[in-house]
Amino acid sequence: MVTKVQSSKVENVTLSFYSGRKDCAANAYEVCVIVPVRNEANHLYQTLDALRLQVGLNCMPLPPDIYEVLVLVNNSSDDSCQIARQYVADFPDFNLSVANIHLDESQAHIGTVRRLLMDEAYKRLTRSFSQKRIIASTDGDTLVDSQWISQIIAEIDKGNDAVGGRILTRRESGNGRAYHLRDVTYRCLLAQAECILDPQIHNPYPCHHQYFGANMAVTADMYQQAGRLPVVPFLEDVAFHKALVDHDAKIRNSFSVKVYTSSRKDGRVAVGFSEQLRRWQNEEKIYQTQMVEDVQVLLDMFRVRNFLRKSWSSYQQNQKIDAHDLEQFAIMFDMDCELIKAKIVEAKHFGQFWHAFSETTAKSLHRTVTFQPIKQAILQLRKFIKNADFISSQRNLNDNFQPVSYVRV
Repeated sequence: MVTKVQSSKVENVTLSFYSGRKDCAANAYEVCVIVPVRNEANHLYQTLDALRLQVGLNCMPLPPDIYEVLVLVNNSSDDSCQIARQYVADFPDFNLSVANIHLDESQAHIGTVRRLLMDEAYKRLTRSFSQKRIIASTDGDTLVDSQWISQIIAEIDKGNDAVGGRILTRRESGNGRAYHLRDVTYRCLLAQAECILDPQIHNPYPCHHQYFGANMAVTADMYQQAGRLPVVPFLEDVAFHKALVDHDAKIRNSFSVKVYTSSRKDGRVAVGFSEQLRRWQNEEKIYQTQMVEDVQVLLDMFRVRNFLRKSWSSYQQNQKIDAHDLEQFAIMFDMDCELIKAKIVEAKHFGQFWHAFSETTAKSLHRTVTFQPIKQAILQLRKFIKNADFISSQRNLNDNFQPVSYVRV
């Protein structure tokens, strides 16, 4: 059965799930996995196989009562729904539920579908007898690692509120792979540099840069606290990550939580990984230089954020702010010291303060984003990581500025 939903009724829609189980209302699941699906007939069976054949950290099969999987097929013109429903019939012991929905054109996008699924997972988990209650997300063209669920649970058990895992691509020819791998190298090195300049105890090195819908998880409590997944046509995962950061969620970017996704370029959204792959493929054909954001600007930003984080934390702990350091900082950025103090005092969460500060700074200084060739950026990051104390005090690779007080590392 297809549930038809008009745009004005999306918030109130009740999904009708098909399941082979009779006791799905009362459970003790620790994890609820959500899988949005649209025209994934070529990948869906393998996606469900990978989810069904999960093992624990001891490599033994994961008990079936640990997790359930929710598939929401939306606006599909292929056999995705039939494949999913047949999978339910073929594997009745697998905790799989399937719904089919046809959304109004204005709402037929990944933001709506992933939000509906995550809301449904949240509702189910709040009825669960389990204490963990984790919402995990992947995609219909993605194969999760055999220990995916176990590794997510392990990271949440360390006290984290959310987990972003690595998204690896299955190797295919002619898809701009060299450009993709350079981009991953650059971003992983940037994450390492961030750990040096603005370390987070809950997210130590090694860590990475990804928190995307194909491989992300969040506790049910933090999902609600962060305001739930934003309903946007694309980059809904990026918007949700921002909401988590705004609420100071402990986000772990773990290399142990892995998935493998397709390298297709016929994506389901206008802006996303498939569109990026298309662009890289086109750039590779004409030997266009890859450009990325200026490394030194980003390193400076990490230092500034670390200083402000310490100032905010100090105020939270003892209601005091180091006026001398803050005044030096304000002079350097030509900002009102009293205004910064006021914002620190007002901010309930550091993440909210940081985003507001970043926007204010960008506007007040009329900053423009500058770029550099990615190979140069990778070299610069490697030099910084190898000798952070020296390079972190420099404005570029040719000078030797000594750090002022606010850049203490």
